[in-house]
This record gives sequence, C-alpha cells and structure tokens, in this order.
Amino acid sequence: MARAGMSAAAGPAGRQGQDTAVIVFDGVCELCNGWVDFLLARDLRGRYRFAAMQGEAGRRLLAAHGLDPDDPASFLLIDAEGAHTDSDAIVRVLSGLGGGWRLVAAGRIVPRALRDRLYRLVARHRYRWFGVRSACRVPDPRHAHRFLDR
Repeated sequence: MARAGMSAAAGPAGRQGQDTAVIVFDGVCELCNGWVDFLLARDLRGRYRFAAMQGEAGRRLLAAHGLDPDDPASFLLIDAEGAHTDSDAIVRVLSGLGGGWRLVAAGRIVPRALRDRLYRLVARHRYRWFGVRSACRVPDPRHAHRFLDR
C-alpha cells in the first residue's frame, strides 16, 4: 500500500537520483537478512539501500510512513514513487532489479489481498520457521555504504 511520504530521490538514502530506493527490513530475522543478501548479490546497479527496523533510521522511516516500529510485521520500500509495503513492495523490489526480474511484475495479476495474506502468513511465522539473530546484522565492509545505520 502506497503511503504519502518522503521520496527516496529526495534523500532518506542520503543520495540524490531517481534510481535510489530504501528498504526497511527486520535486522534480527534470518529470512529478512537472507533477503538482503539476495539483493546485495543481484542489485548490480546499487539501487537499493537498507535500514534495519531496529536502527534509528529504520524506526524513523517506519513511523514516518504510518507503520509501528515496535511491531515489525511489514516490509517497507521507499522509492521515487512513494512508500510501498508487503507484497507490493516485494514485487517492486524484484522487478526493480531489471533484466529477467522485471517479469515478477506479472505477479500483480494475483489480487493484492491474496498476495498480502500469503505475505502476512510468512511474516507472522518467520522467526519460528527461519530463525532469529541475537543482534542486528553488521554490514560487510564492502557493502557498509548501502546501510543507513552502520
């Protein structure tokens, strides 16, 4: 669901340009950290920057877009077109990788209510199914510039 708010092009990522976006993720969730690793390996243009929802920047961005920073149930993407959550955010992120990943946008043919129901099922059980870290991730030095809180 798009929410009015700060554009990534305007600066939450700390960079100028229409091709930057910020992903707020759960920094202690193993699944979420795997998602970040997946994106770091495939985002060759460096479009995506990251903020753990447990960090200062992540909490601020969640609150600014109407999400509870103490209830990490939503995935948040902030790009030049606004803020996006849940399955819409995932589809936008994957299709934003370019190349064959653009085909993921066809997933929008599935009604959002159904996509979000599946998203929320996984989100609700992610710690039990995939595990939880005792602390937020510390970025690898070669990717540290892509994280808002270091």
